[in-house]
Parts: sequence; structure tokens; C-alpha cells
Amino acid sequence: MQLGRGVITGMTIAALVGTATGCDDPDASQSRSVPAAPAAAVPGSSSTPDSSSASSSAPERSGSPDPSAPPSPSAGRTTAGRNGAPTSPGPAPAAATAAPAPVPTYLSMAMATPGGRIGLVRGGAPQELTFTLRNGNSRAYNHLRMVFQMEIMVDGTPAAERPPQDGFTLERWDRTTGTWRREELRIANDTPPFSSYAGGFALARDTVRTERYRLRALDAGPTGSTPLTVSLIDTGAPEGAPLHRVRPASFSIPHTTRRD
Repeated sequence: MQLGRGVITGMTIAALVGTATGCDDPDASQSRSVPAAPAAAVPGSSSTPDSSSASSSAPERSGSPDPSAPPSPSAGRTTAGRNGAPTSPGPAPAAATAAPAPVPTYLSMAMATPGGRIGLVRGGAPQELTFTLRNGNSRAYNHLRMVFQMEIMVDGTPAAERPPQDGFTLERWDRTTGTWRREELRIANDTPPFSSYAGGFALARDTVRTERYRLRALDAGPTGSTPLTVSLIDTGAPEGAPLHRVRPASFSIPHTTRRD
């Protein structure tokens, strides 16, 4: 028992000696404790830095910005112009361009017939004429009337022997009934005032209307040449209106009547 106690005591002493030796190792001591390098001296200040001078040289971080510090580029979106005036960050969007006003268009009348002229034979077949009315966007019409007139043909026949209407008949195709109906054909060398006409059909803006007529030369009647005048009259035009308002369109169609 004495021997074991001595061995244990010797081992304990050896362990303690080894521990003390490790603590005295200069390399180990240096790796555990490295002295901080002295702060560089600032010219004009004390050569011995202390905690107060170190804390005063470090910038103070507080919630309010330093008024003497330059502003950050991202602090605001407004930039300055050449004269220092604030400008917007970019060009303003271009304003929407208003649509141009539509070009005004007006009522027109076109005529179609075989050969572009009227050639009749006494007692022969009638010749058809087709009129296309194309209204524009300027005005709607409530009362339009087509007026037909020819001058008197003189072939030496005494006036007492001349047939009514100089032996001509005018008819219009009635699309409602599907038949031809008689229309007025004026045979005269003068022109009555347009205000003497009444009635007619309506024609809205930007609409098209087609009218079919046919002219026949009866057995009895003069022969010769005279134009057929077709006038489109606005019977609803106000009194004193200009001619183009009262008569929006007109045609003068060459015409000849002969005998076989």
C-alpha cells in the first residue's frame, strides 16, 4: 500500500511538471496572447492615444444625417437642369392626338343609259335610264324630288296638231308594287321656280338610292334633237337658299328622236 501510494504521488508530480512546462513554452504563450499594435499618431495630437481620443476620431452614427455631408444620388428623383432649375427625371408622355375631323362630302347623282345618250324611235321601244343618288356626310334630306324637262322640238308641225307632251311618256319603276308608273315630263322652253315643287323622298347621310326611269316616244310627235334635263330638287330647302342648296345635282342628257 505504501508503494502504490508513492507511485501515484510520483505520477501526479510528473503530470504537474509537464503542465507547468507547457505554460512556460514561449511559442505557445505567443500564440495565445498577441499584443495589439499601437495606434498611429495623428499629427498635432497627443502621441499617447487613449480611449477618449479613439472614440472621438471614429464617426458618430446617429439617426439624423449630417447636414454638411453631400446628398446621396439616390436621395431623390428630381435632377437639376443646366441653370440649376429642377427638372423631371424623363420626358413627359406625349398627349394623345385628337382624331382629324372627317372631310365633308356632299350629295351626288350619276346616270347610266346605253350609249350614254337617249336615242328613240317613234312608236319604238322605250329607253331606260338609271340614276344613282349618293349622299355625303354633310346633310340629311327629307324631301328630294327628281324633275324632268325637255324643250319643244320644232319640225314644222302646226301647234294644233301636236300631241300632248310632244308625244313622249316618262315612267318610274315602283319597287313597292313592281310596276312602271307615269311621271311628269315637262315640255317647255322656260324653267319654273324650284320653289313651285313639293314632296319627294328622304335620303339619310352616307346612304345610296337607285331610281329607274324609262322614256318612250309615241307614234305621233315631232322628231329632232333636244337635251333631257334632270334636276334633283330639295323641296324642303329654306326660302332664299342658294342654288346648290335647292338643286344639289342636275344632268343634261343628249337626246334624239327619229322615225323609221
